[in-house]
Amino acid sequence: MYLLRVTDPLRPGDPTELGGYHLIGRLGQGGMGAVYLGRGAGGRLVAVKVIRPEYAAEAEFRGRFRSEVNRARQVPPFCTAEVLDADPDHATPYLVVEYVDGPSLAQVISRSGPLAAGSLHSVAVGVATALAAIHGAGVIHRDLKPANVLFALGTPKVIDFGIARAFEVTSQHTRTDQMVGTVAYMAPERFDTDHGGTTVSPAADVFAWGAVVTYAGTGRTPFHADSAAATAARILTQPPDLSGLPAALRPVVERTLAKDPRDRPTAQELLDLLLVPDLDEETRLVPAEVLRAAEAAQRSEPRPRRRRAALATLAGLAGLALGAGALVATGTVDRTAFGQGGGGAAAAPGPAGSPAPAGPRRRTVPGTSIIDRLDRPGQWFASRGNGGRCAFTGGRLTVTTDSVHRCRGPADTFAGDQSVAVDVSIVSAGACALIWFRSTADGAYRVAVCEKDIRFGVETPADLTGETRTPVAGTAPGRVRRIGIDVRDERATVTVDGAPVLATALGEPSLAAGRVELGAMIDDTGDRVTFANAEVRSR
Repeated sequence: MYLLRVTDPLRPGDPTELGGYHLIGRLGQGGMGAVYLGRGAGGRLVAVKVIRPEYAAEAEFRGRFRSEVNRARQVPPFCTAEVLDADPDHATPYLVVEYVDGPSLAQVISRSGPLAAGSLHSVAVGVATALAAIHGAGVIHRDLKPANVLFALGTPKVIDFGIARAFEVTSQHTRTDQMVGTVAYMAPERFDTDHGGTTVSPAADVFAWGAVVTYAGTGRTPFHADSAAATAARILTQPPDLSGLPAALRPVVERTLAKDPRDRPTAQELLDLLLVPDLDEETRLVPAEVLRAAEAAQRSEPRPRRRRAALATLAGLAGLALGAGALVATGTVDRTAFGQGGGGAAAAPGPAGSPAPAGPRRRTVPGTSIIDRLDRPGQWFASRGNGGRCAFTGGRLTVTTDSVHRCRGPADTFAGDQSVAVDVSIVSAGACALIWFRSTADGAYRVAVCEKDIRFGVETPADLTGETRTPVAGTAPGRVRRIGIDVRDERATVTVDGAPVLATALGEPSLAAGRVELGAMIDDTGDRVTFANAEVRSR
């Protein structure tokens, strides 16, 4: 017997079966599509999220949706709704995730009021844990809010992470005045018109965490105002109203709501602050005056100009029409495409402001990252052609070739300081594993991991130049080695199992940015290498 919590029955024209899942009823409807309660072949209940036809017709959207789904598959399922299945190529693309049979945080607060201190701390830790897992897989949530935190057996689970990016970019190409997100939980940089509001990093999710915890502990958001435009103005210019939060949580929440994303902790640092509550404030927070004086020379971007540009968008926000993709009275911009459970309750305005955060620690927020176990199609795909093949066998990405072959991988580009790490095994004697970085149509830097040496050179469409080689023992066929490439200040260091083996300057002006690619080449009579556990990060 199943306990079903269906908000609506299926409507005429709704599918009754999709991808082998029997659809039972509707769980929600949003600007990007509908979410259905479904049952798999084994009887498991799932949430099936189906994209609206107008998005499905856009090839660009499908590509981005596929990429984001593959990223979301890498997120560990603890504290999140697990991604179970997806078909980006279906006539109506869909995503299947774990069905969480429980109320949302928004519903809990609406029905019972703010959480007591102990429960609030548990929710704060649970949501921070989910963000650490999400960010660790190279995913940014982009729409963290109380309606996207569900309770299963009392444990908070975060839903609807990752895929908002596919809608966000497509929406900005087709409707330039539309943003994705809920204004009350959006970080200041989301309103930056200089970069089209696309300068979203994991720090934006940390800001949203602070707003969610404030709402859970007080029943109101930290920048609440009478309209969405006024709320955005407070986010950009005013300190948060944190009155009513427990004393133990308030300093941590203040740091997450810093205007500058570089002043916010990462999700992992946030967990450290929450899980070591007995550290006094002097230990946990370095005085701002000391840090800012020491780091003043590192500030290269004129922050006041950027803030003025963001403020200039507020008039436009206030003027958006009501309807899909528009600012509405509740302060929500249509980025909430999907959801299980209701939205947040309206909150009464609180005091006008609170003291400015004391001593937030400035930090550099990492940019793009890619994490892929390479045990199944994810960021990299199976492919065949040009005398080679990339396939997933034995829990690894296996490359077979009779010349040189590249596997089809992520389109993300990396510039400046970055790092690449991947497990490499030479299966056949004489084969070499290849790692390209800053790869473009014009060329790439190439690292070759061979049986007896490591090689580094510059590859162009016509030639390989400047190759250097260093002997390396222990890369005999079958042995797995962790190969790293660390780029700092235009100098690359190649490591094997953490030990540096080769360092060289990067001197090609045309190779300032590009993709990371994996592949293999035949060096003698060999033909096969494998890869696993790839990590690519901007620093």
